[in-house]
Amino acid sequence: MTVGSDHTAAAESTQQVERELIRRIESGAVDLPLLPQVASRVMALTNDPSADAARLSALIHQDQALAAHVLRIANSPAYMPRTPIVSLQHAVAMLGLTLLSEIAFTASLKTGAYQVPGHEADVKQLWRHALGSGAYAKEIARLRRHNVESAYLCGLLHAIGKPVVLKTVAELSKQFRTPLDRATVMTLLEGYHARVGTLIAEKWGLPKQVAEAIAYSACYEQAPTFRQEVMITCLADRLATYLLVPEVFDEHTVRDHPVFADLNLYPNDVDTLFAAQDRILAVVEAMAV
Repeated sequence: MTVGSDHTAAAESTQQVERELIRRIESGAVDLPLLPQVASRVMALTNDPSADAARLSALIHQDQALAAHVLRIANSPAYMPRTPIVSLQHAVAMLGLTLLSEIAFTASLKTGAYQVPGHEADVKQLWRHALGSGAYAKEIARLRRHNVESAYLCGLLHAIGKPVVLKTVAELSKQFRTPLDRATVMTLLEGYHARVGTLIAEKWGLPKQVAEAIAYSACYEQAPTFRQEVMITCLADRLATYLLVPEVFDEHTVRDHPVFADLNLYPNDVDTLFAAQDRILAVVEAMAV
């Protein structure tokens, strides 16, 4: 067999994996993760005007590993407590109900959606990017005087389909005995994560603005309803990429994107976002472990 025929066979095998991925997506046969029970209940609490610290603390205490994880995050340099936080009730008093809910939701999400055995390094990178996008989305929302909590969810979850596509592609690669190089896998993740993420948003009952951010963050001009949230997510994604994988593009390329103007961000706003890098990275490091 010649080199040319080897290349053709490899390309055909890769196309076979992609065709089966598309078939599974279109037929609803992709194995979607469940939203962790604690994450679901935390989300419900944040939308309940009568929610209080005792209810949130009791909810987190149902999972001792999660409770310990939340306390470790609350005591991290990212949140700089004045004194050590020794209990969940103390954490609420120091950080506030909204921020503690955010931490609990995020910590519980990782255990359910970001697990692909054999691909731990890739999953870690995807998780860090999700955290960075969520943290940047909050910063952008503050500058735009927009809903910070909603923006965080949009940023955190906009690429929730990627670990699912990664898991599916890994299974198909093994099924068809077709080794895929990293570049091919990443191309499939970029090409199909929004479609899979949309399926997850429907299954999890995510807020409509989050579903729209998942579907349109790469093409925000097409967003039908929540364009502000989608633009914030688009920018948060780019800033997180620049922070965590700076070799992808330089600062000038980041600054040159039209989303800054579309969000009516002035040069001093842009400088503020770039100046927040250390703070964003501290949040990523605290949450990522």
